[in-house]
Amino acid sequence: MARPRDPHRRTEILDAVLDHLAEHGLSGLSMRPVAQALGQSTRVLTHHFADKDALLAALLKRLDEVQHEQLHATEGWDDTGLGIGAIVRDSWRRHLAPGNIGHTRLVREIEGLAAAGRLGGRVPAFLAERAEFVAGALIARGLDPARARVNATFLNAAYAGLQTDFLTTGDRERAEAALDDLCALADSWTENVPGTV
Repeated sequence: MARPRDPHRRTEILDAVLDHLAEHGLSGLSMRPVAQALGQSTRVLTHHFADKDALLAALLKRLDEVQHEQLHATEGWDDTGLGIGAIVRDSWRRHLAPGNIGHTRLVREIEGLAAAGRLGGRVPAFLAERAEFVAGALIARGLDPARARVNATFLNAAYAGLQTDFLTTGDRERAEAALDDLCALADSWTENVPGTV
């Protein structure tokens, strides 16, 4: 009789694989090298994930969960007295902190693979969640829901582009000067909205 799968152990393995991919990237995802990097046998992985495709699906689902948790742990997102620009700056600092930058690179890589259609038709849910999250913060600050969704899409795309620019070129000063402009623009969307402070 096969040993039952332990969901806690499965999550531990997924988090360890995500940490590994944050260092080495997703392009070389393969069961044997990942198992070796984790100091496990391939059998440990195949016990929880039938094959590479199942592992990839589980990794994307776990990344969705992690991204969701991080979005809702963002300082000040539900404080309508705090401008959107301050939230964006806090996110930038957190994403590019030394302990998080590898995961940020991995998220950008996954977004690029999804855009190129190289994830087998899978679109990470955190992409849609991020737009709804930002739209919700804008709506809470008085923006019309339809306008909030458009502005959230713009803000997310510009933010991701600036991160990609910095991660590619290493030019933090230029990227952060552009980020300052983006934050000022985002703050302007909710200035003078009736009913806001």
